[in-house]
Amino acid sequence: MKLPKNQVPPGEEPKTLTARILASTPVVMTVVATLLAGLSNGEMTRAQYDRGLAAQLQSKVGDQWSFFQAKKLRGATLKASLEMLQATSDTAPLLAAELRRFAEVPETALNALTHGEIPLQSDPAKPSEAIARALAASAENRSEPEITQAIHELKLDEVESAVAAWQTTSKAQDAALGSITGAVEKAERTLQVAAADKREGARALLRDLTAAKFRLDAARYDNEARYNRAIAELSELKVRITNLAAERHHRRSQRFFFGMLGAQLAVILSTFAMAVQRRNLLWSFAAGIGLFALAFGVYVYVWM
Repeated sequence: MKLPKNQVPPGEEPKTLTARILASTPVVMTVVATLLAGLSNGEMTRAQYDRGLAAQLQSKVGDQWSFFQAKKLRGATLKASLEMLQATSDTAPLLAAELRRFAEVPETALNALTHGEIPLQSDPAKPSEAIARALAASAENRSEPEITQAIHELKLDEVESAVAAWQTTSKAQDAALGSITGAVEKAERTLQVAAADKREGARALLRDLTAAKFRLDAARYDNEARYNRAIAELSELKVRITNLAAERHHRRSQRFFFGMLGAQLAVILSTFAMAVQRRNLLWSFAAGIGLFALAFGVYVYVWM
């Protein structure tokens, strides 16, 4: 049947602005829910990554504390051996001139042996005030909220730079002591041969060299333990920073998830509003919930 020229077929009447908005609301809210779900999954992934990284860092911290304890114990053992040697035999301060009668020893090694001190590298620059406060809070066993507050003021890059500075100093110290250790061991082997050949004064000088070597090695282990302790304490700050970052990403993931649930509820209500007569009321609820979910998601993304 042919309709009059100005008559619109049933079901094809032009939609009002309200009807078009109502029809688009489920689509918009679906997009918002999908976006919030993606943000929630992304934050959870970052939280899991930070937890794994913190576990790896904690393992390295344990290694540093183990090195510290081992070197402190080794230094104490050498000091005890030195006291035992001095108590059971006649030892005298090592004389550079006497040692040079049997072996050629570099000046740096002679000074280290005769004075019982190792040539020290300059320590890294003092850490920033924020790092100093965090280290003090941890060392003094303050309450967890106080330590957390101090950690919040730190930046991971800053702490990593401090750790790298101590590691660089430790490597430079090892390189500087390498030549001294080699020279001392060479002189000791030479004196052992001379003592075996019963050369005059070789056996007594060997005891003096052994005592000086114990004293030097004890000083070296104490210094290395100091480096390990500094690296371990700074590395513990890295663990705490990473754990706090993981907790933050976990909280953001939860809030994005709640926002996604709100957007999905808005989709359901707006869909019902299209199917029932009292659509304005339901659509108002859907629009309100949807706008709240969107605003909540923006708030979490920007400020949390």
